Amino acid sequence: MNQNDYLKDISDIKNMMNRSSQFISLSGLSGVLAGIYALIGAYLGRDLLRHRAPSREYETASADPTLSIVAIALGVLVLSVVTAFVMTYFKARRQGEKVWNSTSKRLIVNFLIPLIAGGILALILLRDGMFAWVAPVTLIFYGLACVHASKYTLRDVRYLGLTVVVLGLLAASYRGYGVEFWALGFGVCHIVYGSIMYFKYDRN
Repeated sequence: MNQNDYLKDISDIKNMMNRSSQFISLSGLSGVLAGIYALIGAYLGRDLLRHRAPSREYETASADPTLSIVAIALGVLVLSVVTAFVMTYFKARRQGEKVWNSTSKRLIVNFLIPLIAGGILALILLRDGMFAWVAPVTLIFYGLACVHASKYTLRDVRYLGLTVVVLGLLAASYRGYGVEFWALGFGVCHIVYGSIMYFKYDRN
């Protein structure tokens, strides 16, 4: 065996270890589509608020558009989840990997814990009329969910999560721009990181 053979064996062993400890079949293109859905949702939400609220203090001025905004957000979420599942399923099949295995289960559990906690807190804030805090809370907890789950998948997910957390903190400081920060966090960030993941992993 020459040195190249040893290096190849080491690389193969490393890839096998990564496959056993990380779910690497996440589709970057599904992230791009999720970002597009989010931008459309943010546009629709902003349009609702523009017609119903007299100023940029819309988050605290009126609860009238709340149900419509929640419905739009849920629609974006459902579309994103379905798209991610379908595209990840087909990518996993091409790679000969199971979608539902011990690693993907750990990924989902670690992702859902912060996400569900943030969703419940957002509902409490809506109930109490604290609309200005919904955007920061959802961004921060979504970012934490990505960071928390990133050890079971591609490293790029960690950087996505950290970026969204920073945007959530900025949204907490500029609460009159919640929809704009939503568009940046859930829209632009997903498109950027989804594109990076697509060109790094999906095209091979």
